[in-house]
Amino acid sequence: MNIVSIGEVLWDVIGEQEYLGGAPLNFSVSSQRLGNQVALITAVGGDRRGELALQKIQQLGLNTGSIRIVEGCATGAAIVSTDIAGNPTFVIDRPAAFDFIEIDGPALRGIQKIRPDWIYFGTLAQTTARNEDMLHRLISAVPAARRFYDINLREGHWNLPLVQRLSHLASMIKLNESEAEVLFRNFYADQLFSVEKFCRNWSDDVGARTICVTLGERGCALWVNGAFRTFAGFFVKVEDSVGAGDAFSAALLHGLELGWPTERAAAFANALGALVASRAGATPAWTVEECLSLADRQRARRTPSAKPA
Repeated sequence: MNIVSIGEVLWDVIGEQEYLGGAPLNFSVSSQRLGNQVALITAVGGDRRGELALQKIQQLGLNTGSIRIVEGCATGAAIVSTDIAGNPTFVIDRPAAFDFIEIDGPALRGIQKIRPDWIYFGTLAQTTARNEDMLHRLISAVPAARRFYDINLREGHWNLPLVQRLSHLASMIKLNESEAEVLFRNFYADQLFSVEKFCRNWSDDVGARTICVTLGERGCALWVNGAFRTFAGFFVKVEDSVGAGDAFSAALLHGLELGWPTERAAAFANALGALVASRAGATPAWTVEECLSLADRQRARRTPSAKPA
């Protein structure tokens, strides 16, 4: 599977430690480890953090050819704090280098040559009109590519019209339960919230046929072609949950694209998300074998609930 991932690269600052992250990078690393070919389109500053980011990205196995260096602009950074359950909050300085993504003609022609199956994008980097325009240029250049929208609402860095516009572009959407509730309260205030109602209404409104809502250690819910199902998760001791949702997204897309049964793809995604949450940093070491082993044990123990739409 060929994937183009577009969006932010930034350093997650957790206490005295700094970890390279950003949802598009985290997703790209996991997708590449799963055997896919990923092109990451982003930007870093012409500073020490930018230099270290490029070195780290190469060490993680990704090509840096589509990463712009923006002189005079700081590489993105997010101050991360976590609550007692390990849930993160982020303080992000803007503008940052990732606000100045560039896709010129030669870059677009190079992307056309690889014929990507999927384009991955989130919300944070698209909050600038410039980057949103870059996303549309990319989509126009490879219209056959399907689009994965990982909503990832960061406080102060999103707005409802933007989320609507990006959702309309998507073939598949992923978000967490609290994000689903925020959107539901804003668009369907006359109804009582449930994850299933959100999926049904949002799919009807924006046209996405697949919507995934992550539920933390409770697992995930999937809306696929009008059918709603929930899948049990894994209980792990959380080290930090930064990057866990991005790894989940990569694993879910990987499994579904391979044609796995939905329950196997969901178990695999839940397993990888749990493994990442149990380890420090957004892109910790893990192997496909340990993820499959954990997922297979889970599937042997439990049966997912199912509800026809």
